[in-house]
Amino acid sequence: MAAQAGKDMLLKISDGAATPTFHTVAGLRARTLSLNAKTIDATDSDSTGRWRELLAGAGVKSVAVSGSGIFRDAPSDAQVRTSFFDQSARVWRLIVPDFGQLEGPFLVAALEYAGEHDGEAAFAISLASAGAVSFTAI
Repeated sequence: MAAQAGKDMLLKISDGAATPTFHTVAGLRARTLSLNAKTIDATDSDSTGRWRELLAGAGVKSVAVSGSGIFRDAPSDAQVRTSFFDQSARVWRLIVPDFGQLEGPFLVAALEYAGEHDGEAAFAISLASAGAVSFTAI
C-alpha cells in the first residue's frame, strides 16, 4: 500500500431515515481511528510453564473515532449537535481509502468548540461505538 493523504479519510453521519443518506461531517483536519479488543485471561495453575493463556474470541470489541476541524455547513453541525444532546446512537460511516469502511451505531462521547478572535470556529469530536460495527474492505 502506498502512502496516503490523511485528508482522504471521511467521517459521515446518517440522516436517521429508514434508507439512510450519509452526510460528510465538516472539514476534518485531524482524524484518529482506534480498533480495540479486550482480552480475557484464561490462565490457571495448569497453564504450560505458567504462561498466560487468552480466551480466543471472548473479548469485547469497540471502535473509537476522534477528529477535529471546521464545520462545513449548518446541516452537518446540527446533526452532530443533535446526536450529542439526544445521546442517540446514530449510524456513522468512516471511510479509510485502501483500507476499508466501518459503519455502525456510535454515540458522540465528546464535542468541543473553540475559536480565535480573528479565525474560524473549530470543533473536536469523539465517537464511541454503541453496537456492532461492520467492516468492508475497499
